[in-house]
Amino acid sequence: MGIIILFQNGNLKVRNLKEKDNYLLAKWLSNPSVLEFYEGRDNPFDLDKVNKVFYTPKDDKVKCIVEFDGNEIGYIQFYQLNDETKKEYGYFNEKVYGTDQFIGEVEYWNKGIGTLLVTTMVKYLIEHEKADRVVMDPQTRNTRAIKCYEKSGFKKVKILPNRELHEGKYQDCWLIEYHK
Repeated sequence: MGIIILFQNGNLKVRNLKEKDNYLLAKWLSNPSVLEFYEGRDNPFDLDKVNKVFYTPKDDKVKCIVEFDGNEIGYIQFYQLNDETKKEYGYFNEKVYGTDQFIGEVEYWNKGIGTLLVTTMVKYLIEHEKADRVVMDPQTRNTRAIKCYEKSGFKKVKILPNRELHEGKYQDCWLIEYHK
């Protein structure tokens, strides 16, 4: 299968993850600045780990590479929440999607690209996947990401205590949502 462009918005393009992208993920996920909030600085990825985690055929996540101005700069994935997770979050009889993302090229941080990415992904999920809600669960201490998500129309719903083991300590996360 060739490269499939999921969507494009100006200089931003999101395409399907290809096997050859494993080196990009290994580069980004071994950078302490990226790992500070995504996976943890004590949990760097090499090619083997990237291949095991990101290229699992049974995985129901749609995994994508983010490009800006023709440069590969980050990663985004989306998935429909299962019934168990929806119940845990308090959602019933709705089509709810989750996303996870990071910009791996640090020089692209703080330029509004994350906000453009998140708003465009939400629009895609609502229009093409018929999502009723889109949710994320960033760590409460990840203020830069939370500010980006709030600029993208997400609202804080509730604290998820001890949600994520990160660098040897359980971190609280915010359940945040975008509701159409």
